[in-house]
Amino acid sequence: MSDAGVEKVVVVTGAAGGLGWAIVEALADTYRAEFALIDQDGPALEARVAMLAERGVRARAWVADLSSEEEVAGVAGRLRAACERVDILVNNAGITHRSLACRTENAVIRRVMAVDYHAPVELAQGLLGQLRHAGGCVINVSSMAGWMPVLGRAGYCAAKSALHQYFETFREEVRGEGIHVLMVYPSFIATNIDRNALSGDGGRAQHKQSTIGAVRSAEWMAAKIVAAYRKGQERLFPHDMTLLGAYLYRLAPRLFMRQMVKNFRAELEAGKSIASGAP
Repeated sequence: MSDAGVEKVVVVTGAAGGLGWAIVEALADTYRAEFALIDQDGPALEARVAMLAERGVRARAWVADLSSEEEVAGVAGRLRAACERVDILVNNAGITHRSLACRTENAVIRRVMAVDYHAPVELAQGLLGQLRHAGGCVINVSSMAGWMPVLGRAGYCAAKSALHQYFETFREEVRGEGIHVLMVYPSFIATNIDRNALSGDGGRAQHKQSTIGAVRSAEWMAAKIVAAYRKGQERLFPHDMTLLGAYLYRLAPRLFMRQMVKNFRAELEAGKSIASGAP
């Protein structure tokens, strides 16, 4: 992407902490930009705005619950009124669950789909005019779970798969209008999304998550995302065991699933214990 000296307008969801905040810091280190920080944690957002102000970076907090269609529409409308252009929209906010599909309440699946799929779509559509005006870029933080099944995450996999399919199509439909799309497919990142994972009944998941390969820092991932944006990349994949897993799933799906069951056995057993009420 062009590094022209004009100040960019950057909108970031889930910006109060974790990968969202790391992306804000990485972009602030790279560009002259004004930031719209979106999160449901108002006090944390205000603290981040103050931190940026100390560095001479303009930012404003926009509090919204992205699981609510009304609040997403509201924040999109307020952003349209405040911004003539949006150079970068980072759809980073996300939630997950750790629970067996047959033991997960419908409300949990709906909430995961709302935050991880519907909100990015509705924000991109709601800010389409501003993105057109800027020749802007939509950066979507998806997941390798959108490419292959991950046991105990059926709703999350479905949401990230939907996000992938929608924005791969969207990219081609708006390419001629100067709008770009960067799809980011991390594997395991040390952020709050898994620490705050939902259980099947909507509470906090109590059992430990299973991982494959290295767990990277949010700062490491943010640097990769900004570098990919600057190069004009359309997709950013991890170069680790999860990428090999994605190839294995497509070439030998039964072998992949046997290995998945082996790697995630502890979570499967925990899920069955929770469902049966065992201590």
